[in-house]
Amino acid sequence: MKNFVYSIPTNIYFGKGQVEKLGKILAPYGRKVLLVYGGGSIKKNGIYDTVTGLLEEAKMSWEELSGVEPNPRITTVRRGAQLCREKAIEVVLPIGGGSTIDCAKMVAAAACYDGDAWDLVKNGRAIKKALPIVSILTLAATGSEMDTFAVISDMDSHDKIGTGSPLLRPAASILDPSYTESVSAYQTAAGTADIMSHIFEAYFSRTDGYMQDRMAEGLLKTCIEFGVKAVEEPQDYEARANLMWASSWAINDFISLGKPVAWSVHPMEHELSAYYDITHGVGLAILTPHWMRYVLNEDTAPKFKAYGVNVWGIAKELPDMEAAGLAIEKTAEYFRQLGLPSTLTEVGIDDQLFEEMAEKVVPQLKYAFMPLDKEAIVSIYRAAL
Repeated sequence: MKNFVYSIPTNIYFGKGQVEKLGKILAPYGRKVLLVYGGGSIKKNGIYDTVTGLLEEAKMSWEELSGVEPNPRITTVRRGAQLCREKAIEVVLPIGGGSTIDCAKMVAAAACYDGDAWDLVKNGRAIKKALPIVSILTLAATGSEMDTFAVISDMDSHDKIGTGSPLLRPAASILDPSYTESVSAYQTAAGTADIMSHIFEAYFSRTDGYMQDRMAEGLLKTCIEFGVKAVEEPQDYEARANLMWASSWAINDFISLGKPVAWSVHPMEHELSAYYDITHGVGLAILTPHWMRYVLNEDTAPKFKAYGVNVWGIAKELPDMEAAGLAIEKTAEYFRQLGLPSTLTEVGIDDQLFEEMAEKVVPQLKYAFMPLDKEAIVSIYRAAL
């Protein structure tokens, strides 16, 4: 296990009715608020009225940045940063899933930066200051409510880039599982796949981390237990609550510190959604089993076997390669049980841009669980057709 420093300064307010504390939560950070949200679902389900009513009650003023895209655009970040400067915004309040929170994070940083916001996306080290962020989560998926990362797209250049800085971690996040009960079955399933993928990215590392791996396996079992339940019974509060909390812990550094590794499947999927604007979790569910099959060999099989034995209950007496293969098939089958597509063809993607996308991915996989060259990445894309 490698050395690390661990700190999660985000204050979490978990459970039904926690939004009632909003005024007190925001007060230490300012009274001029930027409300950030997506396509308007928060107005249909009543969250918008609740939040604005609480802001009025707390005598706080607010501006609105609406229309945040599912793959948030740099153009929207620029618009939000300009609004912050013009209106002297003091605290940023995203209401939504990971896309909305990611956008809000970069708005908070870009508002304190003299150059173009895209500079900060390309280089997180350039982030020297950011407005405080308080998030209200409505979709369990990305873990943005408790992590230091944001992923932003430039659709003109077909770039989708993840950036990170400790300054992007929300100061506080309100997690009310009941707010996710109106999320569609498709998005619930995609969110579950995203959570699992975050865990896989940390789990499949060549650096030993016994305790971290056992925690990761517990989180994976939580997703497997409650993902399908939430899809089939959307009002199941316990299913929603467990998925929401698993989402936060999948990517708040707890299971990755001490065993660093470059991510593998996320960079490949980012290219899919940058070029084709597909749902991120869907792309991950499609690619993950094919990545697993490609990197499986005699050297990596023990790790996949441990995953199969400890998460799926596969018999430990089986040979490594057999157990590993079963674990991968169970993973693919579970994504199908969630109702997610299993091929790129199903989401309208052909092989025309595979070479171009793979070229962009190669530099990001230099220190991955298994480093992959351009030919290998193209092979994984083709296998997923």
